[in-house]
Amino acid sequence: MKLDAHQHFWRVAQAADYPWMSPDQPTLYRDFSPEELRPMLARHGIDGTVLVQASPTLAETQVLLRIAEATPFVKGVVGWCEFDDVAAPATIATLAGSPWLIGLRPMVQDIADDGWLLREPLRPAFEAMVEHDLVFDALVLPRHLTRLAELTRRHPALRVVVDHGAKPALRSGLLDEWRRDIAAVAKFEGTACKLSGLVTECGDDRSLERLRPVVEHLLDCFGAERLVWGSDWPVVNLAGGYDEWMASAQALLAHLAGTARDAIFGGNAQRIYLDGASE
Repeated sequence: MKLDAHQHFWRVAQAADYPWMSPDQPTLYRDFSPEELRPMLARHGIDGTVLVQASPTLAETQVLLRIAEATPFVKGVVGWCEFDDVAAPATIATLAGSPWLIGLRPMVQDIADDGWLLREPLRPAFEAMVEHDLVFDALVLPRHLTRLAELTRRHPALRVVVDHGAKPALRSGLLDEWRRDIAAVAKFEGTACKLSGLVTECGDDRSLERLRPVVEHLLDCFGAERLVWGSDWPVVNLAGGYDEWMASAQALLAHLAGTARDAIFGGNAQRIYLDGASE
């Protein structure tokens, strides 16, 4: 399958559940539904998507699971739960009972404590993730990468996907620490990385020349077998939109063999998210 491994839906009526959303950002402050995304997927020959949470609430995760059940192109949901809740293992077990739940994503980038990933009370939640064979989507920033590397050492069986390449500082071009730390994370074979969200980190210059060094470094670190492409729709509308990002990604990966490109644009996501439980 050709898969979009990272997209969202939401409704403005539930805006209180999305603390990052406001009327001051009209590009995103409206409803986004499967009906709007469907023609874009058809235009690019995409067979399915991974629907990812955007609200730190269990209520949104339940809504997304219902959307997945009713929407054939949604192949799985990366949801949310409170990892440092004493009831987290039981909550994770309950969520894992849904055939659509394939992973969980605490919104680490928005948590004030940069060391949150390594807090001892979270250990049972990560152990439950491993027990139920769920993917941990790591929504992190460059400053979290050293902790993420330590997390993978503590939980070597945990399957991790780094969202948006950990959001490197493409605007400033200050990438040395990111290069070092993302390479350290990539040393763990159970870790993959999403080729998504990069254009929204670029500012006004979304040129291939600006993107290429980051994409090449991610290829060097993870290889074509551990990169997965995602649109980050509708957030990508802040930076050119779905079609522009797809064209840029195809151009940046054009030098790879066809089998490698096929893996990044779908095969890897299918293996990591959809087939993982059977491996």
